[in-house]
This record gives sequence, structure tokens and C-alpha cells, in this order.
Amino acid sequence: MMSSDFEAYEQDFGTITAEVTNKIGRIPKLSGEEKTQLVLNVDKQLEEVRELLEQMDLEVREIPVQSRAMYNSRLKSYKQEVEKLEKDFKRSRIAYSDEVRNELLGDDASSSESQLIKLREERAHLLDNTERLERSSRRLEAGYQIAVETEQVGQEILANLHTDREKIQRARERLRETDANLGKSSRILTGMLRRIIQNRVLVFVLGAFILLTIILAIYFNLRGH
Repeated sequence: MMSSDFEAYEQDFGTITAEVTNKIGRIPKLSGEEKTQLVLNVDKQLEEVRELLEQMDLEVREIPVQSRAMYNSRLKSYKQEVEKLEKDFKRSRIAYSDEVRNELLGDDASSSESQLIKLREERAHLLDNTERLERSSRRLEAGYQIAVETEQVGQEILANLHTDREKIQRARERLRETDANLGKSSRILTGMLRRIIQNRVLVFVLGAFILLTIILAIYFNLRGH
């Protein structure tokens, strides 16, 4: 089941990267708003590709160890392909076809080649900085999300500990009540046992007295005769 999910992601990956490759080749031939829109479209699709890589990476982690190496190798090649696409995309945004360049520079195209190269370098440097900022921003967002999740887990643990503490306190109270009841019952039983012993002694004394009285009566009666 896991491998079939991975292969489904692979199909989506192949479809999107093919579209991106085609669009990257068209970008230098465009200018103005048309080029801007195509650049934004490619940037969005590359983000989708990165999300697919993340999904495939998660799927690989769930695949049995004996089959994981093959999928890791495929995933690694896909990541390299995406890195190449991103580099091509970066170059395409600052590149111009001969037709567009001549249109932009007019008759001074040949004499302004060095300025164009410098402009390309400056834009490439700016794009590099922008991408670094974007990656840093994504890492900060991921770190913030982890911090939020950690805080939520901590709050749940504290709530569970508070609940457990209340349960322990109630158990202790019940234990103290039970101990008090046992002590009270023990005192009652001791008193009852004492009274039973006293009653038995009294019965024995009375029996002995009655028996002695009967013996004396018989003795005096016989002596009188």
C-alpha cells in the first residue's frame, strides 16, 4: 500500500516537472507581464513539486527496511532533478532570447552586452538572496510550528499530571477515611468482646453461687433429719 502511494506521487512528480521544464524553456522568449505571469506559475508548480518530495520522503520512512534502499535511491534522483530545475529556472528569469534582447536594447545591443551581463549577475545575486530569505522563512515557520506543537504537548502533559494528582489525593482521602472507620470498628469490637467476657464471668459467678446454695440447702436438710 505504501509503495503504491509512492508511485502515485511519482506520476504526479513526472507530470508537473515535464510542464515546468517546458515553461522554463519559454520564459527567456517572453517579456513584460506575460513573462511575469509565467514565472509566477512556474514558481507555484515548483512549490508543488517540493511538497511532493516531502510526501514521498514520508512514504519512504514507512516502507519496510528491506525495500527502503531502492525508494531512497529514486527519491535522491528526484531531489537532484528538482535542484537542476530550480537552477534552470533561476537562469531563465534573467536570460533573454536574441529577439527580446534586441527589442530591449535596440541598435546598441552589441555595445551594451557587458551591461547586460552585469545586470544578469546583479539579478542572479538578488535572486539568490531572495531564495535564501525564503528558505530561512520556511525554516522559521517550521520551527515555530514545532514550538507550538511542543507547547501543546506540554500543556496536555501538565493537565494529565494535574488530573492524576487529584486522583491520588482523592485516593489518599478515601484511605484515611477507611483507616478511621477501621479504627472505630476495632474499638467497638473490643468493647463488645469486653462486655461478653464480663457477662460470662457474671454468669459463672451466679451459677457457682446458686450451686453452692443448693449444696448448703441439701446439707442442712440432711443434718436436720
